[in-house]
Order: sequence, then structure tokens, then C-alpha cells
Amino acid sequence: MLSAFVRAFRTPDLRRKLLFTIGIMVVFRFGSFLPTPGVSYPNVQTCIDESANNDLLGLVNLFSGGALLQLSVFALGIMPYITASIIIQLLRVVIPKFEELHKEGQSGTARLTQYTRYLTIALAVLQSTTIITVARSGQLFTGCSVDVIPDDNWMTLVIMVLTMTAGTGLIMWLGELITERGVGNGMSLLIFTSIAASFPTAMWSIAGGANGAMKFTVVLAIIVLVIALVVFVEQSQRRVPVQYAKRMVGRKMYGGSSTYIPIKINMAGVIPVIFASSLLAVPGLIAQFADQTAGWVIWVQRYLVSQSSPLHIALYVLLIIFFCYFYTAITFNPDEVADNMKKYGGFIPGIRAGRPTAEYLDYVISRITAPGSIYLALVALIPTITFLVLGVGQNIPFGGSSILIVVGVGLETVKQIESQLQQRHYEGFLR
Repeated sequence: MLSAFVRAFRTPDLRRKLLFTIGIMVVFRFGSFLPTPGVSYPNVQTCIDESANNDLLGLVNLFSGGALLQLSVFALGIMPYITASIIIQLLRVVIPKFEELHKEGQSGTARLTQYTRYLTIALAVLQSTTIITVARSGQLFTGCSVDVIPDDNWMTLVIMVLTMTAGTGLIMWLGELITERGVGNGMSLLIFTSIAASFPTAMWSIAGGANGAMKFTVVLAIIVLVIALVVFVEQSQRRVPVQYAKRMVGRKMYGGSSTYIPIKINMAGVIPVIFASSLLAVPGLIAQFADQTAGWVIWVQRYLVSQSSPLHIALYVLLIIFFCYFYTAITFNPDEVADNMKKYGGFIPGIRAGRPTAEYLDYVISRITAPGSIYLALVALIPTITFLVLGVGQNIPFGGSSILIVVGVGLETVKQIESQLQQRHYEGFLR
């Protein structure tokens, strides 16, 4: 990996792209600390030091690189865009028009991207309004003695909503700039930046506590083992062989080649973990606005919100497995793949083309998703359980989902750099 970056910086074109990407990341991190108009920055810092951690907003705060609790211009981070992308993808199953646009190619994809942008802005307005309301009510920083929004007249609140929404639009534009002019997928790299920025502070907080050196060493060893597991599984795939028959088109002979369909063990990525975390956060979010002495609120806080609760862990695992199957079924359509293979004269050796091929692919997907879902659940739980066993529950800065995203984006970016290096190598050879 290091040698790829060294060779990339020696190539003038790639060096410009890498420096441009790093520059956009710096701008993104600067916006994460720029206070929103109407927010008292000293009071926010006081509240962060005084208040207890809000587990419900932990996922959003993680994806914003800590900008949410800072109530900065980029407080919403990349989450509105992620949510909008997932919704548009799920709507392809429900709305036939969206599926038709997806099949149209580049023009249809451009239309779907435009719909995603509109939905992102709408979600940004909704989420910024919610966060400002929670901050005004004191629920964002539980136990804080000062107001983070001293002047909460309607004009100030409207400006705050517009500023946070504009920040989300700017993040979306920065991500698209990286995709067009930089290296890698822009949105993924911004998520990578947000999560990676919280690692050093979190590890330092663990090292600074009681028995800090021992806990730091154990946590670091667990993280290295989880990263090795993630790299191994993310690179693993089940290769279904495909043979294409020879056919005449005009005076030319096509086909006769052998290839394969690569089916990853973890086809759903980190989406099931995000879905499971979000769904488990809903009961706690509802309970926050109810009477805190009510019996059902105490039960929810004890068994559903607490990450050390056996019921919370069991539901978390079951939801991850369910969403892993659900999302894989949406993103991979065996019937469509079988039809495309049949159209171009392809078949799986030993399997008849058409419906039998679709059934075989469905069988393979269902079997390979089982270990993939268990792997996701293990990766999501190992860091959290480690932190709880070591007694650093209040300092849980990241979980398995964070490691999955960081490692996955890192691997994909390195692959793109190496492919561009190889392309330039061949170009130089041809000259």
C-alpha cells in the first residue's frame, strides 16, 4: 500500500489528483469546527465536558467527524446523503419508474442522482430542525448547565437551519469534486475522513485513564485483529463459472470465452449495521421525550439503549442478520443476471440457462450470505464488547462499523490508485 502511494506521488498527473483530494479533505475538516451562527462555541465546549455521552446520536456524530456535537456548519455530515441514497435504492423495488431509469444506463443514473440530491436537501432541512430542537430542549447535552443557543428567536433558528442545510449541500458538492477530479469515491472518502479523525482522540482518551497502557495495548491488538479479519473477508469471493457459447454476428465470431461471476461473502457492506443501529435507536429516541420516571422509559433505557444489555446485543445481532439478507436480496437480482446471461449466450456449466440458472444463483447467494451476516455481526460486536469488558464503556468511540468503513474505503482507494498506475505504465510502454 505504501509503495503504491510513493509511486503515485512520482507520477505528475496522479500527484495532482492526490493533492487535490487531500485539499478537499482539509476543507471538509475545517468546516467541521466552524460554528453555526447563533451557537455559543464556549458553551458548547463546556457542555461537551460536563454532559454524559448521548448514545442515540453517536452514529451521526461519528459520521460527521464529531461535528454534530460541535453544532458546526457541517454538523449533519454525510448522513443525509447516505440516507437519501439508501432510500432511492430501496424505492427501485417499489417504484417501477426508478427501476426503468436504473436500466437506462448513464442518462437514467444521472436522473436518479438528481433525485438523490433533492432528497438529501429535504432530509438536511428535517434533520437540522430536529437537532436544533433537541439542542434547545437540553436533550443534546444531558446535564449541561449553560445554553448552547443563548438567543433562540425565530430568525436565529431559521439562519441555523439554512446554514446546516447549506453545509450538507457543500459536502455533497465536495464529494462529487473528489470523484470527478481526485482519486477514489468522493463520498466514501469524506466518510473515511470523518471516522478516521476521531480515532487518535479516542485512543488517547483510553490511554489516559486508569491502567491506560494495558487497555490501550489490548484495544490496539483487538483493532489489528479485526482489521485483518475485515481485509481477509472483504477480499474473499465465491466465483461462479460462466461459459459463453460461440455465435456469429455478421462475419465475426463472438463468444467462446470463460469467465466467472464474483459473489462477495459480504455483499451488503456496512448497510445492515447502520440499519440495525438506527432501528435500535428509535425506542430510546422516543423515550427521551417522555417522563423519565415512567416504568416503560426505565425499561427501554435499561434493556434497549444500554449497549451492555444482553437483550440489546441479541436484537442487534438478529437485526444485522435480517438486514443482511434483505439488502442483498434488493441489490442482487438472480433473475436479471440469468436473463442477461441467456441473452448473450452465457450459461453456468451443468446448469440449464434461464430459470434453473436463477434458482442456482439464488441458492448460492442464500448460502453465502449466512456466513457473511455472522461475520458482520461479529465485527460489529467485538470492539464494543472489548470496550465494555475493559471498563471504558463511556469512551466507546467507534465500533465494528467504523473499522469496516475505514478498511473498505482504504482498500478500494488503493485499488483505484494501482489501476491508474498500471494504466499509465502501459501507456508509457506503448509510446
